[in-house]
Amino acid sequence: MSSNFSWKSLGKLYLYFFYFSGLTQILIYAAGMSNTVGIRQALFISTIWLVPNLIWPQYTRKISAFIGLLIWPASLVSLSYFYIYGQDFSQSVLFIIFESNVSESKEFIESYLDYKIILLAITHALTGIYLWRQITPVYLPRLNKLITICIVSLIFGGGFLKPLIVYGKSWDYSIKSFQDKIEPAAPWNMIAGYFKYTKVLDAMNEQLAESTQIPPLSNLVYSNNKQTMVLVIGESTNSQRMSLYGYSRHTTPQLDNMRRELLTYTDVISPRPSTIEALQQVLTFADQKNPDVYLTKPTLINMMRQAGYKSLWITNQQTQTKRNTLLLTFSQQADEQVYLNNNRVQNSSQLDDGVLKPFKNALSNSDGPTFIVVHLLGTHRKYNYRYPESFKQFTGRAGMPDWVPDEQAEEYNDYDNAILFNDYVVSSLINILKETSTNSSLVYFSDHGEEVYDTKDDLFCGRNEGKPTPAMYTVPFIAWLSPEWKKMHPTSSIQKTLNHPYQTSDFIYSWADLAGIDFIGNDPTRSIFNKHFIARKRMIGSPFTPKKMIDFVSISHKQELTLN
Repeated sequence: MSSNFSWKSLGKLYLYFFYFSGLTQILIYAAGMSNTVGIRQALFISTIWLVPNLIWPQYTRKISAFIGLLIWPASLVSLSYFYIYGQDFSQSVLFIIFESNVSESKEFIESYLDYKIILLAITHALTGIYLWRQITPVYLPRLNKLITICIVSLIFGGGFLKPLIVYGKSWDYSIKSFQDKIEPAAPWNMIAGYFKYTKVLDAMNEQLAESTQIPPLSNLVYSNNKQTMVLVIGESTNSQRMSLYGYSRHTTPQLDNMRRELLTYTDVISPRPSTIEALQQVLTFADQKNPDVYLTKPTLINMMRQAGYKSLWITNQQTQTKRNTLLLTFSQQADEQVYLNNNRVQNSSQLDDGVLKPFKNALSNSDGPTFIVVHLLGTHRKYNYRYPESFKQFTGRAGMPDWVPDEQAEEYNDYDNAILFNDYVVSSLINILKETSTNSSLVYFSDHGEEVYDTKDDLFCGRNEGKPTPAMYTVPFIAWLSPEWKKMHPTSSIQKTLNHPYQTSDFIYSWADLAGIDFIGNDPTRSIFNKHFIARKRMIGSPFTPKKMIDFVSISHKQELTLN
């Protein structure tokens, strides 16, 4: 039989299986939506289907037909989803599907089931049939067959065994690592996605159940007027890289133009340089001294609902991942949710201007006190995925510090271009609110900053709590207040706090102040919008290792000495 072995036959057999898993991943990469990870994982996982065909080559056509019929529907779903949304199918999509009712699902199918989708399904099936008809058996000598099957099996099983055996990781970690490797490939995108969905859903439901046991704020009183309050949360944006804050490059032209309409706070930092840990404090009563208080006191969202506000959460962040379970729980505390980003990985193109339409719709449908959270993907790494080609304005070294190496210049520019697009999105939200709502307010800040070669003596890109730099913590913090809002509230005292040092771990007190909410335990001295505001020492680092925490002033002063 060895004389019948043909690399060409093996290649055709592999291509047939890779077609079902790899086509969508190739299109995603070609569209610039993501990197090559999905393709590599599809190449990896497609090898497993070779094993039964190498063991029983005489049944190759039947085996491959059976496998093809098994994985074709999942492959078609992934391809169709990419065609409609331009995104990779993930567990987040399953969350949206299972959270929708029958009527919503019916409307979705009717909206997108047109002749193009039918044509796509037929073409996809016919291409698969064509590739299947090219298949011929692959015969290997007995020893070579055994060796090949062992190698393929080890390659496939290595994704699970390596973390477990080599690195001594837990079963849960090893299973997740294995799921991550097989997830892009049909039908594992459905199977692994479903298991991930159920795991995160269970964690979210557990957190929601625990939050319902938390008593509401005592003696809460509020001014029940029909105002619209908007909270815009950015991502990974360092205020030092915004022309609104004095940066030499013109990265925020729209916000610069409306500078007189804005309250621009000049000395604001985040408590921690990562999204979950920061927002765990920003959106709750937790802080650097009391990091677990969010488990025993209401969140900002629950406070607003207690005050009679109808709440909506619009997010362009990934919807349902293990890392984002807490944010998913926060969003579920709102009355309504709009989830826009169902990509499987963070490093994919999901532009923030997608929030503008649902935001405008929410304002036009609002009646009574309305609270809207808009969570942006902002300037999250990889930065080149955060802006469209039309916003690629910074390409050379003009305005770039001399210490940035040429090999890092492109990434430095990508970050500034991402800030330029973020400026467009934030200013658009303000303009929409200005045109649609009368008595309204909007606050925008970033969850944390980002170091993108900003520190001369320690070139680095990203965030590292163990080696903090000012860029990782300094964040933009601006407020826009409508003329109608200003008529009903004195603003002279607010102007006096614009240059005061402030940490966003106290934000819930500031938001309550802006909303006209009071309760037992409220502390106006922690509100940046209050004339009684008192600046406090701003400690950074993990609150769970308090001895390693440091005063932010120590690193900001060090940077000033370096730059001077």
